[in-house]
Amino acid sequence: MSKIKEVIKRNGTFVPFNPDRIMNAIYRAVVAVGGRDKNTAKELADKVEIELESRVPEGFKPNIEEIQDVVEKVLIESGHAQVAKQYILYREEQKQKRESNAEQGSRSADKVPWEKIWHILDWSVDHELNTIEKINEKINAGKFSEIVRLSEDLYERDVDRAAEFILSKSKNLKMVFISGPSSSGKTTTTIKLEQRLKKHGLSFVTLNVDHYFFDLELHPKDEFGDYDFETPQALDLALINEHLRKLSAGEMVRIPSYDFKEGKRTLDQTPMQIKGNEIILIDSLHGLYPQFSEGIDNDLKFKLYLEPLLQIKGPGKKYVQWTDIRLMRRMLRDSVHRAYNPQQTLEHWHYVRSSEIRHIIPYSNSADYIISSGMPYELALYRARLLDRFEEWVEKFKDNPLKEDAYRRAARALKVLQAVRPVEDDSAVPKDSVLREFIGGSVFEY
Repeated sequence: MSKIKEVIKRNGTFVPFNPDRIMNAIYRAVVAVGGRDKNTAKELADKVEIELESRVPEGFKPNIEEIQDVVEKVLIESGHAQVAKQYILYREEQKQKRESNAEQGSRSADKVPWEKIWHILDWSVDHELNTIEKINEKINAGKFSEIVRLSEDLYERDVDRAAEFILSKSKNLKMVFISGPSSSGKTTTTIKLEQRLKKHGLSFVTLNVDHYFFDLELHPKDEFGDYDFETPQALDLALINEHLRKLSAGEMVRIPSYDFKEGKRTLDQTPMQIKGNEIILIDSLHGLYPQFSEGIDNDLKFKLYLEPLLQIKGPGKKYVQWTDIRLMRRMLRDSVHRAYNPQQTLEHWHYVRSSEIRHIIPYSNSADYIISSGMPYELALYRARLLDRFEEWVEKFKDNPLKEDAYRRAARALKVLQAVRPVEDDSAVPKDSVLREFIGGSVFEY
């Protein structure tokens, strides 16, 4: 039994010592350099625990930094220099994230071209939809349907513009990537783009990259032991890249098949080959990630990025954060379409956010076009559906050091929702709206 019972978090609270967290952190670094050896990660984690115990008396409580220092030492002394480098880089990224207070939205905004953000802000100001207070005034005046119409028109024009850009490149185009962080509206936007482009004679073949997941047992885990499906390292990027190169050259490949119930992948299953007039359509979180399509000429691909780029000031004149919008969307979608408890969505959002900050958002400025899927009216609908739950979560997690992230997000979202005038009747929302992907009632099948 370990001599170490508790560790000290950076905020000074004590939490139980869990050696599995050390193993998970090492394994993530192993995966980052192309490895999938969990046994080695476990052996290294055991060495870290032994090293820690040799340094401290019975009952000593090391802090997080002391543990991480030992991890680095063990990795280097064990001859795993590349893994150590990845671990050190990740540690430094986390430090910078804390110091820059990335959760205030600055990191996301810094990556998205300011021209796009300014366009959304300018539109919001012109239509007096740039503050929760102004939106509430319109709702109180019976103008909710008008807000819906204006918001939907802006989004549809964005989709039209994206379709025009794709058509302008269609002569050489072989693949279209539709990317963006979780719950940004990729599925609905993909359907709408395909509808528009088919009218111009373009034919599409969908490549479902979910079939390229590694077996579940080979997935990296987060610090709480949850399997991380959000990281690009959960996908067989080398095989995706190989298949895309062959498909774009007109060759046939055999797509693998992934069984989510069993967490197992079977290789060489479904034959796929594109004809001269066909374009591969790929809806993926990581479509802009460089390793996803490296080695493929840029003229052959079009990269689209989605994000709800709302420019709305809420309580304290602070802008509503895009990540909070998407969190609420995913809570509703998971409960409607996946029978998934919204509380689980909240508790797992920390690794969703961590992965998108590292692997998705930094590449948004490499997109050929950016669509904003944000709707100024959506917060009013979310208040009616989620306010009670957020009140419950704030109370439940406020004194739990292991749920600090969930508490902070819940408290911030609750403050926003409390300021919004609720709307329960969603009949004004079109049945083909991108929001129907999350609130239900869509004409599309997801």
